[in-house]
Amino acid sequence: MAEDPWLTIVGLGEDGADGLPPASHRALDRAEIVMGPPRHLALLPDIGARRIVWPVPFADGLPVLLGLRGRRVAVLASGDPFWFGAGRAIAAMLEPGEWRALPAPSAFSLAAARLGWGLETVRCLGLHAAPATRLRPHLAAGRRLIVLVRDGEAVAEICAWLAEVGFGPSVVHAMEALGGPRERVTTARADALRGDFAHPVCLGVEVAGDGPPLPRTGGIDDSFFDSDGQMTKRPVRALTLSALAPRPGERLWDIGGGSGSVAIEWLLADPAMHAVSIEARADRARRIRANADRLGVDRLCVVEGRAPAALEGLKPPDAVFIGGGLTRALLDDLAGRLAAGTRLVANAVTLEGEALLADAQARLGGDLLRIDLAQAAPLGSRRGWRASYPIVQWRGVV
Repeated sequence: MAEDPWLTIVGLGEDGADGLPPASHRALDRAEIVMGPPRHLALLPDIGARRIVWPVPFADGLPVLLGLRGRRVAVLASGDPFWFGAGRAIAAMLEPGEWRALPAPSAFSLAAARLGWGLETVRCLGLHAAPATRLRPHLAAGRRLIVLVRDGEAVAEICAWLAEVGFGPSVVHAMEALGGPRERVTTARADALRGDFAHPVCLGVEVAGDGPPLPRTGGIDDSFFDSDGQMTKRPVRALTLSALAPRPGERLWDIGGGSGSVAIEWLLADPAMHAVSIEARADRARRIRANADRLGVDRLCVVEGRAPAALEGLKPPDAVFIGGGLTRALLDDLAGRLAAGTRLVANAVTLEGEALLADAQARLGGDLLRIDLAQAAPLGSRRGWRASYPIVQWRGVV
């Protein structure tokens, strides 16, 4: 890295320049221009530099910053700019050597220090521009979360949502202006926390309640999904996800999404996962969207349309699942469209679909699996096995 880059990203605490390390003071003293949100600019003493307010939305400030290239510029950020901060977006558009970052203690570090929690045992989340449902995969009794929120009003919203989904007894620590003269910590149960809270605020949550936690294995209970019956059921879904073999950062195309259960579980496997669910029926597309939002994976992209036409313009996948709309034309299109190494899994329940998969395996290789399931059910005064339709699964690699 260059010794003297034109841009320095300076992390500030709520006490402003007080307590900053010498390198941060030097960067501010030498800056020709200081750019940042009004709250951060107000924390600085008069250092003689020209001040530019970072606009809202945040993305509008990036071209303004690029226009200052070559001047000596300091950008102000909260705490550690690379913990849910501005640092990543700024660094992504610059070359190595053009910038440096001088972080201050993050809100996560300050919150853990106030509560006596080991950061390595806590889930840290940023909900500045995200719904409370993003917390859903992390809610299990005994877990601890530190959550950055957009403003004081979000405190009540998140507490009300926790109560709604069965976690009202969770203990919530609302921490305002940590590290500054306005610091205040208010502690109460989520279903009893009241008061006015001022930005900046973060929450420490000790999860409690009888709400059902989301299992971490593939094949969560069908009851987590709203469905009209068009859904890959739990045992088959577990086998399907095993065949798809999700890996962090990968992208799935879920063709014939139904209720979205496979794509949603793909996303639940890791926060870095991506998925697109393609569904021809408008009512089912809406249901997929609602299921994803409720289960905390609102990042699921839902495309209303019929494959293969609906696939145009989508980013290439690492894996594809065909749960509905299986045709020879679709298989041929995917074989020509997908990059080498893309994993492809398809399930069929009809004789016609089974024939298509047998032909695909003969032409394209891969494995065929027949899944025969039966569940215990009343049989007169006793019990017997009630068989489901057998399912044939093809797993291949392009």
